[in-house]
Amino acid sequence: MPRPLGELEDAVMSRVWKWNRPVTVREVLEDLQKERSIAYTTVMTVLDNLHQKGWVRREAEGRAYRYEAVSTRAAYAAALMNDAWSQSDNPAAALVAFFGMMSEEQRHALRDAVRIVQGPETQEPTEPSESARPTERPERRERTERAEPGEGPEPAEPAEGAEPTEPAEGAEGAEDAEPAEPREGPPENPASAQDGDGR
Repeated sequence: MPRPLGELEDAVMSRVWKWNRPVTVREVLEDLQKERSIAYTTVMTVLDNLHQKGWVRREAEGRAYRYEAVSTRAAYAAALMNDAWSQSDNPAAALVAFFGMMSEEQRHALRDAVRIVQGPETQEPTEPSESARPTERPERRERTERAEPGEGPEPAEPAEGAEPTEPAEGAEGAEDAEPAEPREGPPENPASAQDGDGR
């Protein structure tokens, strides 16, 4: 990256960046003279040096030049930070120290910058609507279907005031079921039905 700007170079470039248009030596001089005493030739030399260093481009206009910034002030600041960070032997510690020096406003600006760089696809997802929520997972259903008797949830208590229902006939585990009526028809053992003669 280009070397950091000197104090006077920075003052001149600040005008070029702020106005964001091609400027003449005379315009920069008149603005600088509001703050300090400075000669025309000094401003002309500074702008010529900035042109040689690649900070500004220029176009001839009559006997003078108009100067325009090659990059933005933000790009210059970013290049300075990146250069300083890359020279650290412990970049993580340098960042922690740098963040510690930030104001709350600068931290907000940093968070905004990170969101812009990351893009919308990495932003936190919103809460899904009821209709978009996933249904019960298949493996959970399969486990429920394969559950052994007695492992599942207990039967619901009858509503208050409701008549208790009797277990269905032949239901497993019905402890109080009455014994079945004997069936009509031939006896179980045909031999016991024969008379004394064996007929």
